[in-house]
Amino acid sequence: MRITISGPPGSGKTTVCKLLAARLGYRYIISGNVFREMASKLHLTLTEFGRLAEEDPKYDKMIDDSMVAMVADDNDIVLEGRLAGYNLAQRGIAAFKVYLDADPRVRAARILEREKGDLMTVMNEMLERESCEAVRYSQWYGIDINDKSVYDLIVDTSNAPPEKVVAIIARELEGFPRPT
Repeated sequence: MRITISGPPGSGKTTVCKLLAARLGYRYIISGNVFREMASKLHLTLTEFGRLAEEDPKYDKMIDDSMVAMVADDNDIVLEGRLAGYNLAQRGIAAFKVYLDADPRVRAARILEREKGDLMTVMNEMLERESCEAVRYSQWYGIDINDKSVYDLIVDTSNAPPEKVVAIIARELEGFPRPT
């Protein structure tokens, strides 16, 4: 079964993706790693590649196409990424699509743990990034990032440790029809 894990920054996507893949014995793909690999192939820093991606939709589409190609022939995979659920749905690729969310203060605190700084600055930067992404996704993909109808499961991770989130997803997977 293909599984996508999507959500805003700090929602727990990467951690849950890795734990869920380990629990199921699946391979996983992290969008941030694909981003880093693409930057390296183009001999760019992450900042340089990020700026290009903000200015030209072809870079985001290169990453999306690369991720979709990786899952096209793999039925036992967990794919993490902000648009992972949308990308597979738009291409008609069957998957169990999960959206993780959390209170903005909780998400900012999680980001602060790995990036340092002060909470209000991190939260403001996070919210600004999300706002910019929402505009880009709408303009470039026709996606309303606030429309959660594409997802099979939405989990609030604000007060749930990653292991509990993984258990919730695993329980829901049991009743989800497998692609034939």
